[in-house]
Amino acid sequence: MKMRLRYVVPVLFVIVLGSCTSESLDETTAHEAENVFTVEQELLEIVNDYRSSVGAVPLKFSEIAYKYANSHTDYMIEKGSINHDNFSARASSINSEVGVEIVAENVAKDYDTAMEAFNGWYDSNNHKKTMEGDFTHTAVSVKTDPSGNFYYTQLFYKE
Repeated sequence: MKMRLRYVVPVLFVIVLGSCTSESLDETTAHEAENVFTVEQELLEIVNDYRSSVGAVPLKFSEIAYKYANSHTDYMIEKGSINHDNFSARASSINSEVGVEIVAENVAKDYDTAMEAFNGWYDSNNHKKTMEGDFTHTAVSVKTDPSGNFYYTQLFYKE
């Protein structure tokens, strides 16, 4: 599985996430924002309802994915923009803890509700493909910056 992950993650990263990343091993943040749990839960339900409507298996919540999604959301807040920086490192870290076949992520910013974030992803072919993908687990982190802007990170993986 690790051999497959090494080849799949970079390909998936290029196909699904495009070229909006700059790799760096340092994703530490000085500030950890508080989660907006109600929006997180609602978005997980919306994504799983959508997956069911298109014949895909609903995703199981993963504490491990949640940990890395939270860290990345804090990183984006610190940077002040959405990005997929350090995605390969997140995927490798998840793989080292769970042993996965494939990892993907969707990110968003400035949507005030879970439905708005979902619709933004749904309207993007690459993000929509990720939501419909052959994954088994997920977690979504939703936090706000000091100005009240929402940031979203949803990680997906298949064991």
